[in-house]
Amino acid sequence: MLNKMKLLAVILSLSFIIGCSSAADTSKFNADQYYNYVYQLYNDEDYELAIREFQSFLLQYSGSAFNDDAQYYLGMTYFKRGQYLLSAYEFSKLIRNIPASPFVPDAQLMLAESYFQLSPPYQLDQAYTKKAIEEMQAFIDFFPANKKVEEAEQKIKILTEKLAEKDYQSALIYEKMKYESAAIKCYGAVAETYHDTKYAPLSLYNRIKLEMKKGLNNDALADISLFVNRYPDNSNAKELKENETQLMSKK
Repeated sequence: MLNKMKLLAVILSLSFIIGCSSAADTSKFNADQYYNYVYQLYNDEDYELAIREFQSFLLQYSGSAFNDDAQYYLGMTYFKRGQYLLSAYEFSKLIRNIPASPFVPDAQLMLAESYFQLSPPYQLDQAYTKKAIEEMQAFIDFFPANKKVEEAEQKIKILTEKLAEKDYQSALIYEKMKYESAAIKCYGAVAETYHDTKYAPLSLYNRIKLEMKKGLNNDALADISLFVNRYPDNSNAKELKENETQLMSKK
């Protein structure tokens, strides 16, 4: 209770200073006062000034009890400004340099979220998408009891769908260009790598049709069996069972 009263007193005194000037004379502050001043800038959404002051605080008070607080909210400030590469850098810095900080779980999630925001449309290079999945999975692995694990799992699904779509579209292009062997291989990779996405049954179906077209009946039969077992309720399952019967009659 005493600490809360002291903090309130500091905030009230800082509010008076900030109200009289857009930038306070921080040379007169101790570590507690300086941190609370900068944190107020963050809450007031004065992000440009907050970034400069958080950086200054971290230089002046690297051994302060507020060091990890400042490091985390510097990352959050960059994130709020949409500067996701910089926010990722600051969050990773906290995780690396202050691993015992209570901010580490949130920093790990925000590191992943920074890369999630950087993930581009599927047509573009997906390096950031893969990095986002990696960091989301690290959050889940290291903090499995965290209440935001379900949110991270949903984000991974979104990102994985994007990777699957990119490879699926590549397979479609191979097929349209009559590179059918390459298309069969690519469809197979999508079906196996992204088996829990909507592009897996689509890819496996297209692969089967190409295998039948090229007379690869044994491969088609094996893939039909795989399809029916994995996706018995899929709208294409009935058609493929009929194809299976036709192919078996040719043996």
